This record gives sequence, C-alpha cells and structure tokens, in this order.
Amino acid sequence: MTFWEIFLQQLFNGLLIGSFYGLVAIGYSMVYGIIKLLNFAHADIYMSGAFVGLITLSLFANTFVGNAWLGIVLSLLISMLLVGMLGVLIQRVAYRPMLKAPRLSILITALAVSMLLYNTVMLLTQGQYKPFRTGLTHDSFFVGPLRLTETRVVLLVAAIALMIILHLFITRTMYGKAMRAISLDRDTCQLMGINVFQIVAITFFVGSALAAAAGIMAGVYYGTVHFYMGFLIGLKAFTSAVIGGIGIIPGAMLGGLLLGLLESFSTQIPFVGTVWKDVFSFVFLILFLLFRPTGILGRAESERM
Repeated sequence: MTFWEIFLQQLFNGLLIGSFYGLVAIGYSMVYGIIKLLNFAHADIYMSGAFVGLITLSLFANTFVGNAWLGIVLSLLISMLLVGMLGVLIQRVAYRPMLKAPRLSILITALAVSMLLYNTVMLLTQGQYKPFRTGLTHDSFFVGPLRLTETRVVLLVAAIALMIILHLFITRTMYGKAMRAISLDRDTCQLMGINVFQIVAITFFVGSALAAAAGIMAGVYYGTVHFYMGFLIGLKAFTSAVIGGIGIIPGAMLGGLLLGLLESFSTQIPFVGTVWKDVFSFVFLILFLLFRPTGILGRAESERM
C-alpha cells in the first residue's frame, strides 16, 4: 500500500474508534461539569448498555424485526432509554444524598457503584465473553484507495450524529442552557428558581444514554461483549475528556477523536504497533498534561473563597 492509502485507512479507523471514546467521554465531562464528580461508574454503565443491547437484540432476532439494522436501531433506542433511567436511579440513590459531602466521599461512592455494576454483570454472565450476533454482513468495498464496510460507515455516521444532536441540545434548549448555568454557579441557579436536582438527573440520563449507545456500537463493531469491557475504554474515555478539557462537552468530543487518531496512527510507528498502542496513548496524555494541564479547550480557573 502507498503512503496515502495507509493514511486514509488509518484516518477512518481512528475517527471510528475515537467516536466511541468521545461518546463515553461526554458522560464524564457532563457529570464533572455539573457536580464536579469524576464518575468512575460511567465505564460500567457503558458495559451495562452493551449487555442491555445484546438482550434486546436477541429478543428481536426471532421476530419480524430481526437482528439487522432495524433490530439494532430499536435495540439502541430501548437500551439508551433503559440505561439512561439506570443512570438517573444511580444518581438519585447514590450521588444525590452526597452532593453536600466532601468530594472524596462522593468519589468513593462512585467507585462502590462501579464495583456493584461490574460484579453483578460478572456473576450474571459467569465471566464469559458473549457473542453479539447481528444479521449484518461485513463485505468490504472500496472508495478510491479506502477500504470500507457498510457496518463501519454506519457506525461512524451514527456516532457523529449523536454528538451533533447532543451539541444542539446543550446549546439550543432550555435544559441545555440550565446545565451550562449550573456548571458555572449552582447556588445562584437555585436562587433563580432552577430545579437543580432535576437538571442533574437529566444530565445523568443523557450521559448514560450516550454511553449505552457507545456500548452497543462497540458490540456491533467487535462482535463480542464481556463484563470487563468498560475498564480500558473507561480509562481512554477519561483520558479523552482530560485532553479535551474536563467538563467541556465539545472538548470531550474533540479529545475522543484525537485519541482515536493517535491510537490508529501509532500502529504504523516502528516498535509501537498494536501491542504498545495503549502505552503510547497514556504516555501522550502525560506529556500533554505537562504542557497543557487544562486540556485543549479548558481554561485555568481560580477557586472562589
């Protein structure tokens, strides 16, 4: 293959993987922006979304809906709704009572929720990999020098569409404006009559729903799901959020795409390849934070006394 053929192929692969990271990173940034919580349970919500999608898709497989694109779309919508409600439930039971507590306390609570979700799915699946069976074909076709499959193209378009819809929701709706206002000054928003608890619940719903969408897309892309699948992508999504600027939604999108591109192109670097690409990503994070600790779109903030 020529240089340009390799470049275009890795560009597409990087955008696809980066879109998964971006969808999960958005949840980290939304929650941190609202209540300053690093929600380490978010990666396990992504994993839970993949399994909910697997169950719903398997139920559709023997009906007229099937397990091709129609079944996947319906599974995606149902899983986003159910996992979004799971996120709201977690917020109401585990996080809301801790909003006035020290940040370390709510952080420990997030770790506890993560372990609960992780071990529950592990027990239910007996720690086994589960095939994510779809009725899709993986026949490839060429667009110029670029080798593509229908599945990859649709997944990339769907992920970018979800990011655009979220951006419009945050910038054009009253709920989105309320989220941005609360991220700036929660106490003042309460004094102005904004129902802060309701907005926080909506934030958890949206972030969890997007994580569920990413989980289903990953299941379709990789063909299997397992209880441990949230660990590494959770770290990378958090890395994406930090690179873009933690608490800034466009930054999470940008960080996810950038990290996906870095990983994809790093596989072509001698002595890195696929074996060391994860190490390469985290080394880049360390070096990046040395020179830009607030992230690409982040700004240094002073704590008010």
